[in-house]
Amino acid sequence: HRVISRHLLPAVCFVWQIAMIILFGVFIRYDEESDTHWIEHRRKKNISTNLENDFYYRYPSFQDVHVMIFVGFGFLMTFLKRYSFGGVGFNFLIAAFGIQWALLMQGWFHHLDENDWKIKIGVENLINADFCVASCLIAYGACLGKVSPVQLMVLTLFGVTLFAVEEYIILELLHAKDAGGSMVIHTFGAYYGLTISWVLYRPLLSQSRHLQGSVYHSDVFAMIGTLFLWMYWPSFNSAIADHGDGQHRAVINTYLALASSVLTTFAISSISQNNGKLDMVHIQNATLAGGVAMGTASEFMITPYGSLIVGFCSGIVSTFGYLFLTPFMEKTLKIQDTCGIHNLHAMPGVIGGIVGAITAASASESVYGQEGLINTFDFKDAVANRTVNIQGGYQAAGLFVAIAFGLVGGALVGGILKLPIWGDPADANCFDDDVYWEVVVTEKVCSTLKFHV
Repeated sequence: HRVISRHLLPAVCFVWQIAMIILFGVFIRYDEESDTHWIEHRRKKNISTNLENDFYYRYPSFQDVHVMIFVGFGFLMTFLKRYSFGGVGFNFLIAAFGIQWALLMQGWFHHLDENDWKIKIGVENLINADFCVASCLIAYGACLGKVSPVQLMVLTLFGVTLFAVEEYIILELLHAKDAGGSMVIHTFGAYYGLTISWVLYRPLLSQSRHLQGSVYHSDVFAMIGTLFLWMYWPSFNSAIADHGDGQHRAVINTYLALASSVLTTFAISSISQNNGKLDMVHIQNATLAGGVAMGTASEFMITPYGSLIVGFCSGIVSTFGYLFLTPFMEKTLKIQDTCGIHNLHAMPGVIGGIVGAITAASASESVYGQEGLINTFDFKDAVANRTVNIQGGYQAAGLFVAIAFGLVGGALVGGILKLPIWGDPADANCFDDDVYWEVVVTEKVCSTLKFHV
C-alpha cells in the first residue's frame, strides 16, 4: 500500500494541476471589479472612489477565513501523538487542491456569464471557495489517520462537487438563508464524513490503538488551532453577509454565542470528571460549537441574549456528545469518528438549521421593519411575495437537503474509497506519520522505546 501511494500521489497531483490550468484557461476570468476595465465600470455606475471596490469590504474577512482553513483546521487536527505531520500537512494539501475545483464548480452554478460562458471571479468567490473546502476538511476529521492522501483527494473531489450542487439547491432554488453555513457547510460536511467513516469501518483498528491518544505537546498544538478558529469565527459567519447591518449583526451574534459555549463547555467538562478536572478534548472542540450553531441565523434579529442561549445549548450538546455519543457510535453504529465531528459540526449544525428556521418563521415587521424584512431575507423578484412562515419552512427544507446530500453522497464516495487501489494504511499503521512522511530517525527511536516501555 505504501508503494502504491508513493506512485499515485505525485501522478494525481501533476495530472490534477495540469487539468486545472487547462480548465482555468478555458473558463475563468476576472470579474468587473478585479479587471483593468474597473475604471470604465466606475464611470458607468457613477462610483466615485476605488474604496467602493468589493475588495476593500471583503478582503479582511477573506484573510480571516483563509487563516481558519489553513491554520485553524490544520492545527486542530494535530492532537494525535504521532500524526501531527499528517494532520496539518494533508489539511494543507486537500485545501489547496479543493479551492481550485471549488472556484470552477461554484462558478458554473452561480457565476457563469451567459454572454461569453466564462466564470467571472473576485474576492467573494475566494471566500466561497474556502467555505466549500471547509466542508471537506470537516469530513477529513472523521477519517483522520485512517486514509491515504490520495483517498483524501478523491474525498475532496467529490465533496466539492456535492457541495456545489447542494449549495445551489439550498441557496438558489429554496432561497434559504445560511450566511455562516450551519446547514450548507457544517451539517453536510459532517454527515458526509461520518458516512464515509462508516463505510470504511475498520474492525481491527485496535491494532493501532496505542497511537490514537495524544501527548502533552500535541494537545497544546491542537489548542492553537482552536484559538485561531475561535477568534476568527465571527468573520467566518459574516464574510458573505450583506454589507452594513447584516454583517455587523452576524459578528455580534457569533461573538456572543462563542463566548457562551466556552463557559458552558468548561462547566460541563469539569462536572463530568470525578476529580473535577477539565478534559482537553472538550475544550479544544465544544468551545467552538456556538460558532457552528450560529451560522444560519447569524444575520437575523435573534437578539444578543438569544445568541447566548444558542451558545449555551450547543456547548452542552457538544460536550455531552464527546462524553457519551462518540463511544456509542463506535461500539454500536460502527462509526469511527477520529476528531468527533459529529459533536462539533453535525449536532451544532442541525441546531443552527433549526434555530434559523424558527427565527425566520417568527420574524415580523415590528422587529425588522418593512424594508429590513425584505433586505434580510431577500424577498425580491421571484420570492417577493413569500411570507416569513413559508420562509421558515424553506429553511427547514434546506436542513434536510444538507443531511440527505451528506448521507447519500458519503455512502457513494465511501464505496469508491473502499476499493483496494488507493494505498491506504494497514490497521496496525493508522495514525502514524511514518507511513507517508519522512520522520526524523531520533523521533522514531524515541517513539519505539516509549511503546516498548
